Amino acid sequence: MRTYGQYCPIARAAEIVAERWTPLIVRNIHAGCGTYSEILAGAPGLSHTLLTQRLRHLTRVGIVSVHPKATGPGVRYALTDAGRDLWPVLLALGAWGEQWVELRDEHTNPRFLLWTWSTTYLAHANLPDRRVVVRFELTDRPPEQRRIWLVVNPADAEVCTKPPGFDDDLTVETNTMTLARWHTMQIEWTDAIRSARSVSPVLGHSPGRCPPGTCDRPRSCQAGHTVNGKNQGLPRTRSSRRASSRSAGCATTTRRPLTLGPARTAWGSE
Repeated sequence: MRTYGQYCPIARAAEIVAERWTPLIVRNIHAGCGTYSEILAGAPGLSHTLLTQRLRHLTRVGIVSVHPKATGPGVRYALTDAGRDLWPVLLALGAWGEQWVELRDEHTNPRFLLWTWSTTYLAHANLPDRRVVVRFELTDRPPEQRRIWLVVNPADAEVCTKPPGFDDDLTVETNTMTLARWHTMQIEWTDAIRSARSVSPVLGHSPGRCPPGTCDRPRSCQAGHTVNGKNQGLPRTRSSRRASSRSAGCATTTRRPLTLGPARTAWGSE
């Protein structure tokens, strides 16, 4: 491992934490991503080779521990005491980024944004007791990347980059920057609708109203969230075809909340 050759604790810590992808890997494990595939699903663009290298390094320096799965082959990853003590540092880094780093087009990966919804901002108890399929039409993406699906099941959720094999219950047409700016509370729902930057005709929201379950204040690890009005749920679906949603391009998530700074709560919260 390369070192700065300095006794300074900032330099010594940076040797471990300041490598590309390392903070995101720690973030995902803290969120409950315990398997290799779960960690990878929350880091679009991270290669298998680099993830393997980073996990080995984090294990060697005592940030991550590795344990056999309770059932079946394979291992699970968890943070050690040193890794858990790193979380407030990452939260402080996130707060700094929220204040000083501008949100640009290269930061608006829709697959990651929907992954955070599926891991954090879904209140399954308030959603219909059935599968709900939301198709996003991203008007600013290349044709082969324009459609992405959020498949919400009673106990988990999937983000699919290929058709999941079910009828769509909802269609949301927007662009990735509008979606990211609304999610991070930089614009209001009514402003996006009024400027025609975000169109969701099947939702049926009237002017001046937020979509079901959106927050009226930022979410943080220290405080919960407050929600405008009562949840109206998602529209009733037409009958879905019976098919497996485990197609290529789907990532299932059933983990505990992940705090990513100020953001809205997505579908179903009240």
